[in-house]
Amino acid sequence: MIEGKFVRLREYKREDLEKARAFINNFEIKKNLILGIPFPLRVEDEIKWYEEINPHSEKSYSFAIELKEIEEYIGGCGIFNINWKNSFCEVGIFLGPEYLSKGYGAEAMKLLVNFIFTEMNLNKVRLSVFSFNKRAIRSYEKVGFKKEGVLREEIYRDGKYWDVIVMGILKREWFDDKRDENVL
Repeated sequence: MIEGKFVRLREYKREDLEKARAFINNFEIKKNLILGIPFPLRVEDEIKWYEEINPHSEKSYSFAIELKEIEEYIGGCGIFNINWKNSFCEVGIFLGPEYLSKGYGAEAMKLLVNFIFTEMNLNKVRLSVFSFNKRAIRSYEKVGFKKEGVLREEIYRDGKYWDVIVMGILKREWFDDKRDENVL
């Protein structure tokens, strides 16, 4: 487990799946997560994903996000598209709607980024966020991510084309910020 002040990152448990599926099937959450059509996730799909989690993988890692005080599952985050040769990876995160705008996502992302730099020894973490997801962009900036580029009109949502913003943070930036601001 990776401990923060309010949240911890831990392994997924079978009892998390029903709540995770409910979060992901919430239209407001799902429209911020995938490029494709936000079609509901089936029970069978969630079980298959869970059964394929491999803690010894070199390709991806998934963490459940839990509120420490009450040991309640509130979302998930993960590391994927790991490029060991060039020393970077991508990350993603989601929280249940009732846990948004409380600082839990920023703290979980800080824990995840710190894990990547201190335990995986990668040099860069990047992510993609849809331009309409202003709350997520502010949260990522609070963690230390910087805008690296824009994929113009890459996603179609709510009858309109939107940009996808690519953001990243480097190991040296993380440790400079960590020294200056006591990030963790």
